[in-house]
Amino acid sequence: MIEYMSGFGNEHISEDPRCPGALPEGQNNPQVCPYGLYAEQLSGSAFTCPRPTNKRSWLYRILPSVCHKPFKPLKEGHLTHDWDEIEPDPNQLRWKPFEIPKAPQNKMDFVSGLHTLCGAGEPRGRNGIAIHIFVCNTSMINRCLYNSDGDFLIVPQQGKLLITTEFGKMLVEPNEICVIQQGMRFSVEVFGETRGYILEVYGAHFELPDLGPIGANGLANPRDFLVPVAWYEDRQVPGGYTVISKYQGKLFTAQQDYSPYNVVAWHGNYTPYKYHLEKFMVINAVAFDHADPSIFTVLTAKTTRAGVALADFVIFPPRWGVANNTFRPPYYHRNCMSEFMGLIKGHYEAKEEGFQPGGGSLHSMMTPHGPDADCFEKASKAKLEPERVADGTMAFMFESSLSLAVTKWGLQTSNRLDKNYYKCWEPLKSHFNPKCK
Repeated sequence: MIEYMSGFGNEHISEDPRCPGALPEGQNNPQVCPYGLYAEQLSGSAFTCPRPTNKRSWLYRILPSVCHKPFKPLKEGHLTHDWDEIEPDPNQLRWKPFEIPKAPQNKMDFVSGLHTLCGAGEPRGRNGIAIHIFVCNTSMINRCLYNSDGDFLIVPQQGKLLITTEFGKMLVEPNEICVIQQGMRFSVEVFGETRGYILEVYGAHFELPDLGPIGANGLANPRDFLVPVAWYEDRQVPGGYTVISKYQGKLFTAQQDYSPYNVVAWHGNYTPYKYHLEKFMVINAVAFDHADPSIFTVLTAKTTRAGVALADFVIFPPRWGVANNTFRPPYYHRNCMSEFMGLIKGHYEAKEEGFQPGGGSLHSMMTPHGPDADCFEKASKAKLEPERVADGTMAFMFESSLSLAVTKWGLQTSNRLDKNYYKCWEPLKSHFNPKCK
């Protein structure tokens, strides 16, 4: 059974129980560490950041991570940050479920299965995001990845992920998420055909949103975030262990003779973590009209402009709908933000047909969107009683203040774009009657 520690952004300490006392006492970098370990700091922020945003952890490892051969370029497949490879498309876009390759004819692990769908900005300037789809059918064997460009927020949709990190292990299943922050080495083990979504942010870390008038409790509570406990392996790999770096949007590999998961103990506040979406405490309208969907924000990556997010991770969980004299599904909308929607399971309330688990949709800046014709007609005539909304469902949204460009893979190569998406609104008809108020 995998163990965890709880708390978002906490100062944690952890040591593998096989080596009690592995953490140095009273200092970070003694002349000689217990058990002959090496001390190594992993910094997730500038040294001089204010204390509330200062992120770092100290790792005590059998060999420091500097022991590897030089990096060489690796063909990155469908991973990209080239947002100019194809002309912009302002249309409402929807994708059918992304196809998972079949093994053993086409073995694909987490890294080779990364496909960039859309994004904006660029990692060298430390400002931007990318949205990726991952599809895989085999585990990473003697391979690890670390992202020099930013943080990965991983949303599995099909199949569970056993993620080994320098901090320990996490089991992440559909309806859970995990965040692997910049620079952290990790490997993904899968147990069959696996698929999911990734939100990558450059230049910011994810935070819990401020609650304002909501008060001290609600939405995603800090206690429900889980951090792995220390676990190490002292394993030599004479044939070569491959370390993959995502650097300036491209992939590079280096070889070393040992497992990178040789951290016997660690302490700090810069860690990987996971969260179960069922733990989300929903806030909702209980009189009339809608609160804006920002009330469903789980995590946010902020910009320097107050209240404007580089990226928000928003969910639409099961809840009660009780608003009186109100059209209860999501309203028709044009937005100064970009909205990518994904579906983990079930049927999304505003589009029960066509929008499927493992697929997605993108409504770009100021592109109108909203309920399809069938949803509008049903909701306009429904008897307004308390009702359960979205039972058995979990939809989510990656929302960004950046204008997202779609990749050639997303528009063409994937062959999953639903070219009939616009037709779901064509049956909408005018109900206007100047004689009837």
